[in-house]
Amino acid sequence: MSGIKKIKNEKELLHEAIRIGSAYFEKRGAGKFDPKDHADIKVRAIYALLVKDNLIQPLAKNQEDVMHMKHKLALWMQRTLAEDHPLKSG
Repeated sequence: MSGIKKIKNEKELLHEAIRIGSAYFEKRGAGKFDPKDHADIKVRAIYALLVKDNLIQPLAKNQEDVMHMKHKLALWMQRTLAEDHPLKSG
């Protein structure tokens, strides 16, 4: 990930972001993911909805790729989780 500072537990945070983001996506009425949908499809859709709902800042136009979106979702999850959540500490 050139140019992106890796965060602690980023892979796990992204997994949790997809899980929570998918539930938000469905509750928001934006649709429902198929279990066979690729993670990149989910990442793009969740990212777009969170930006639309002003829950995260949009990426710069030259950074709108899946790699940066994954990182952005991991950061969103890190901020969203409770301070005592295991993914925040270790």
